[in-house]
Order: sequence, then structure tokens, then C-alpha cells
Amino acid sequence: MSVTVADLLERRLYGVAQVDRLLGLSPGTARRWIDGYRRGGRSYPPVVRIEPTGEELVTWGEFVETRLLAEYRDSGVPLVKMRPAIDRLREQFHPRYPLAHSRPFVNAQGRELVLRVQNDVGLDRELRLVVVRNDQIVLADAAEQFVQSAEFGAKTKVVERLRPVANIHDVVIDPFRQFGEPVVRSVRTEVIAEHVRTGETIDAIMELYELDRSLVESAVRYELIRGAVQERVA
Repeated sequence: MSVTVADLLERRLYGVAQVDRLLGLSPGTARRWIDGYRRGGRSYPPVVRIEPTGEELVTWGEFVETRLLAEYRDSGVPLVKMRPAIDRLREQFHPRYPLAHSRPFVNAQGRELVLRVQNDVGLDRELRLVVVRNDQIVLADAAEQFVQSAEFGAKTKVVERLRPVANIHDVVIDPFRQFGEPVVRSVRTEVIAEHVRTGETIDAIMELYELDRSLVESAVRYELIRGAVQERVA
């Protein structure tokens, strides 16, 4: 199946509350980042969308960019301050989804452009995508964590799949599998976890879904981590 960049990035997959759940965000966070918000009679623009739309459904491109923003959630600086840099990056990489593209992260020339934009807009140090270390332009820690979780397409050059936990390689979020829910192969991790909760053995689950033990164990490990995160942010 041949998939274009537009087919992929514009694919509507999630409700905003579902994005909070998948990314371990406090309720309402995804909506604020994606579509902006009002507080104290003041309007705050979206970080992800060009302008507020009121649209409840979230595209794959929006989800990917929100995944990156989630790495900066504990920076101590409001993420809305990243908006001027993202506006400028749209001109360089993609008119709607500049942070879902590989060039800002894996291309040396792209990193130089990002550094220039950051400096031009005076982006807070805590929100920077790239930094200079030992006279080299490298990814900031948060951006590096995002890249470790992302799979960029060889042809599309955009994020085609994500690992919700970077070091659990078998669990992926794929926009063309199971409606973008976390899976091992094509089986939802939450389905496997439910079998475990009802007393099914790992061997029985392996046989039922024709999965290797490592895949089942990865799914269970991921669901335990996700459950702990959800309890913390609830």
C-alpha cells in the first residue's frame, strides 16, 4: 500500500481525551496544546494547530507533535511560548506539521535552521529542540527522547509509527493498525492486559494470538507503566 504524506498526517484518529490517555497527560492538556484555550478572560493560541478550530478529532500529525510536546511537560515554562518558533518552522519544514518531519531532527542542515529560528525568536532554553555542545548542534534531551520513540518513513520522511515508551520496542502506535491504539504486531496491548487480569496465562495468550512470549510480556510491561502514569495524572 502506497501512502502519501497527506494521507498519513491528515488521518483523523483520536478524540482529544484519548490523546491525554495515550500520552499520559493530565485531563484537558491535549485540548489546550492542540486547540488553545481561554483563561481569566484571555485567549491563548494553540501550540499545535495554526488556529483554533473547535475540532474534537485529532489527526496523526497533531498526535505526533503532541507526543513531542509531552517530553517538555515538566520544563517549568508554559508550552505556549514554543508557538513563535513553531510558526517559523512551518515555513521551513511543513506548513502544518513541521515537528512531524524528520528534517529538524536527523538532518544537519535542518538542525541549523532550527537553531537559527530558536535564536531569532528567543525561545526559552528549557523548550529548545536543539542545543550546541562541544561546537556541535545536537538534539536537546527532550527532542532526543522523542526521536528515539519515532520511526520516520524512508519515503515520506515523516513519523509513520511511534513507540509510546521508547525502550519497549515491540509496542507501537501505528495509524493504520487498530485505529492508532498501542499494539504488539496487530493486537492491542489493552486486550492482552485484560486477558492477564482475568487469569489467563502467558502461554494461553501466546497461543490465542499467535504471538511470541517476548511480545506478550512487552504488552503487559507497557500496560503496567501506562496504568501507573494514569494514576499519577488522574
